[in-house]
Amino acid sequence: MADTTKKVRKYDDSSIKVLEGLEAVRVRPGMYIGSNDSRGLHHLVWEIVDNAIDEVLNGCCNEINVTIEPDNSITVQDNGRGIPIGMNKDLNRPSPEVIFNTLHAGGKFDEDGGYKTSGGLHGVGSSVVNALSSLFEVVIQREGKIYRQRYLKGGKKIEKPTIESSSSKKTGTFIHFVPDSTCFSTTIFDYKTISQRLKESAYLIKGLKITLEDKRDNLEQLEEFQFQNGIVEFTQTLTKDKEPLHDPAFFDGDYNGIHVEIALQYCDKSYNETILSYVNNIRTRDGGTHEVGFKTGLTRAFNEHARIINALKDKDPNLDGSDIREGVTAIISCMVPEKFLQFEGQTKGKLGTPEAKAALEQITYDQMKSFMAENGKISDLIVNKALRASKAREASRKVRDEVRLGKEKASKPSNLLGKLTPAQYKNPSKNELFLVEGDSAGGSAKQGRDRTFQAILPLRGKVLNTCKAKVEEMLKNEEIVSIINSIGGGFGSDFDVKKSNYNKVIIMTDADTDGAHIQTLLLTFFFRFMKPLIENGMVYIATPPLYKIQTKSNVEYAWTDEELREKIGAQKNVTIQRYKGLGEMNAEQLWETTMEPGKRSLIKVNIEDLGEAERSMEILMGDDVDKRRDWIENNVIFDVDDNFTLEEAYSDE
Repeated sequence: MADTTKKVRKYDDSSIKVLEGLEAVRVRPGMYIGSNDSRGLHHLVWEIVDNAIDEVLNGCCNEINVTIEPDNSITVQDNGRGIPIGMNKDLNRPSPEVIFNTLHAGGKFDEDGGYKTSGGLHGVGSSVVNALSSLFEVVIQREGKIYRQRYLKGGKKIEKPTIESSSSKKTGTFIHFVPDSTCFSTTIFDYKTISQRLKESAYLIKGLKITLEDKRDNLEQLEEFQFQNGIVEFTQTLTKDKEPLHDPAFFDGDYNGIHVEIALQYCDKSYNETILSYVNNIRTRDGGTHEVGFKTGLTRAFNEHARIINALKDKDPNLDGSDIREGVTAIISCMVPEKFLQFEGQTKGKLGTPEAKAALEQITYDQMKSFMAENGKISDLIVNKALRASKAREASRKVRDEVRLGKEKASKPSNLLGKLTPAQYKNPSKNELFLVEGDSAGGSAKQGRDRTFQAILPLRGKVLNTCKAKVEEMLKNEEIVSIINSIGGGFGSDFDVKKSNYNKVIIMTDADTDGAHIQTLLLTFFFRFMKPLIENGMVYIATPPLYKIQTKSNVEYAWTDEELREKIGAQKNVTIQRYKGLGEMNAEQLWETTMEPGKRSLIKVNIEDLGEAERSMEILMGDDVDKRRDWIENNVIFDVDDNFTLEEAYSDE
């Protein structure tokens, strides 16, 4: 029942507000670009680049240049046709002004004279970038003329366009924008993020040349991307460290107006499936109908071939789709006409086009069936790999059943759940599991926790490196089996995130190199065998403090050397304790610094780029020492402060 004692705010006709122009975007940016953090900031770049790529997809452009300017603004230039620069008859305004300052306006709605295929759908991309920029400039070359116009303060102020004649026959569009710092939590662009996205785009369109230049001080870089073999080369970059079983297979075809290209390759050293899908050159991170069609077609072709070669007998059930996809790396790229194109959400993360499912299923089925028939040795290898995956999945099911039914048939039957101290509540949506390094820290965590919803599982020593281990070896490892059984839901292709016993799985280790190694080993396991936990934002890393700062009247904690210096300041008679491990904290200290909701700081683990994550994991946890050393030197910052040491500043006596 509503609380009638509260003061009721006025609600009448004057309460109804109309957000005119682009103001709606500035009020609710998350509706248009997903968020106002770094991901949303970079989405501005994608929107402008995607418009240039629309020109490429329609055969009118072959070069795109992107520049991060010294002031951290962005310039995107293409050699396409150039945006029409005449007057729009409906609004009696210049066409560029309509496109850049009006939501749902552009050439993507006119099937006759606009775009046949396009990455956009809603016609809001460029106008959203304008709305979220303090300065937005456009220069258009077309029909022997150069059109210039500037928009200020999110399009609230529009300068009069200038048009000058040009003897140049060049055409194209130049866009420069400065993100509005009042709309974002950060306005610093990450070169690596932009580079990876542009490189993907170049892979997807054979022959397209994309350059990226960073002009910021001390960050100067220049790269050029151009690939003549397209997604075949893309696949090879993803699989080079996974022991491929064959050269990439390439399928392409047209079905009901939808053009499809697929490159796939099976690897002996990989147990995950890696499927990257794109629609009109837009990455569909959340999949959609095209991925469903691909998986269905692949499963049909695979099972039919397995029966033809007698790998599956008449009495045998079909292989599960997840078994068939184990170890496969696939790139799916389809071009969907505007009349069919349906995305779920403006950020285009998931395709909803039913026609795409039919196209992918039919083309994948026909061409995979032919590929397997024509390549007997390769087919035997990948069929046998799928059969082994099926056996491993069955072994996983048995382990889970043994726990559920209380059978004592496991390799170590007396300790199937290890030393798990469960939570009292049985509500998975509220409960948390702490994976704690060592019995000593585990003891403090058990005493300090909120037993109603927090469970503790101490881990003894470093867990198995599951990047290298076979499934059979993994199931013999007590620590790994304890994690599997504590979380619930199985593992590998059989893992069901909906059956997880916990909403948060929190890795809590010492703040030293051994602790970092244990974190990496656990993340490797989750990435390989429980990836949906990460994808659903359910894996976290705890951040215990490095220092305890004590005076006669106060106790504080510091998480970094810089924070320690700030908190010490000019204080005297300070006692500093450097925690060498979680076990040095008593239960109360561990609770108030690391485990108490509302006060603790957790790092959420997510996968920004699946392909890059796969490559990094294989290098970091694989057998090639030289590659691992190079990766660490290029990706890890070793912060050594030579000007400050605790020993010089204070005595810990």
